[in-house]
Amino acid sequence: MTVQVGRAGVQMGNACWELYCLEHGIQMPSDKTIGGEDDSFNTFFSETGAGKHVPRAVFVDLESFFVPDEVRKGTYRQLFPPEQLITGKEDAANNYACGHYTVMPYLTVRIFIIADQCTGLQGFLVFHSFGGGTGSGFTSLLMERLSVDYSKKSKLEFSISPAPQAIYNICRRNLDIERPSYTNLNRLISQIVSSITASL
Repeated sequence: MTVQVGRAGVQMGNACWELYCLEHGIQMPSDKTIGGEDDSFNTFFSETGAGKHVPRAVFVDLESFFVPDEVRKGTYRQLFPPEQLITGKEDAANNYACGHYTVMPYLTVRIFIIADQCTGLQGFLVFHSFGGGTGSGFTSLLMERLSVDYSKKSKLEFSISPAPQAIYNICRRNLDIERPSYTNLNRLISQIVSSITASL
């Protein structure tokens, strides 16, 4: 199961889900699967009775508008059910303490409800930034809870620093992208994540 936390985590997660859909032949907006008999996509997607593919994912941000706006406007907007878009009522204001201590308990409870619905849960992939209140503070709280409640499950964090200069340099030097955007960075990160998770 993947958990995308904060603005950076949501943006990285969106790029990963876009790539997972391409890799597994899930076409949006119609949600047609062209992958044939291969059911390897079941690691990251569950299939409803109606044949719709639903990511085993949760998008979390303490700001009430960013997650729904970011996900609803994208090409893959029909992929994510609303219950997987978890938001708070106020921003953490780039403050670790706000993200860690003032978060509403229902945010973590909703994550665990979705995790418990997964059959054969192998672990958690957590996307976040070290900066910001949600990415740093809430993720710290979440990782504490995951360590207690899911101690035997794997937990893999994909974290980005507030100034990802190395990724910018890769885009410029190796990919010949003169002025890399966050979309370029997130797509590069998604390629790395996909290669790491290929054996799952």
